[in-house]
Amino acid sequence: MKKLMLAAAALALTAGMGMAQTVRMATEGAYPPYNFVNDKGELDGLEIELGNELCKRAQLECTWVKNDWDSIIPNLVSSNYDTIMAGMNINEERKKAIDFTDPYTPPMPSAYMALKADADIEGGVVAAQTNTIQASHVASTGATLLEFATGEETIAAVRNGEADAVFADKDFLAPSVAESNGELVWVEGQDNVELGEGIGMGVRKSDTELKEKFNTAIKSMKEDGSLNAMLKKWFGESALQF
Repeated sequence: MKKLMLAAAALALTAGMGMAQTVRMATEGAYPPYNFVNDKGELDGLEIELGNELCKRAQLECTWVKNDWDSIIPNLVSSNYDTIMAGMNINEERKKAIDFTDPYTPPMPSAYMALKADADIEGGVVAAQTNTIQASHVASTGATLLEFATGEETIAAVRNGEADAVFADKDFLAPSVAESNGELVWVEGQDNVELGEGIGMGVRKSDTELKEKFNTAIKSMKEDGSLNAMLKKWFGESALQF
């Protein structure tokens, strides 16, 4: 009888392990170096590498879901996936709808980029990706906000003359400046604008246990230096660190 009970317990444990819920991690896949689709057609970037390591440390089975930016929060709330890792800055407006883990980047600077350093960012047209803290900031100025679904479209709007400047995360814009042979430049004095509280993982307000598991994993990476090493890998030696 004892052997039968032990066997039954082992079977129940195995079944429970087999039914363990997979944590579905959403990202945009269009915001390098945070997240993008590489030449092999695979999701890549800081957040993919970091997310996989966090799942490993938290002993979670995770899978990635690619989702457009403009619906990424509604789909989390609707339980179409369980987390968001998509270059999402923590701010008070977003906290009304979802919760966040501790930040896995320090507050990252935003910047204005244009075809000329004296572009009019107060009275002109400024492009920004929709539903971003940069779009909200532009809307609070005297500039005309021109919103696009993706970051790449905001850069294209500057190049084709639709917008006088683009406002976005500096790390996102930096490669375009570096590779443009002088065509694209930072707007003078506007290449280090501080917004937000840092970038974190979005979770549903009800998922407190999941949030704490990821917080513990993030803390361990901060303490052993591996998070700073990852930030340097993706953002360069001058990357802001913890």
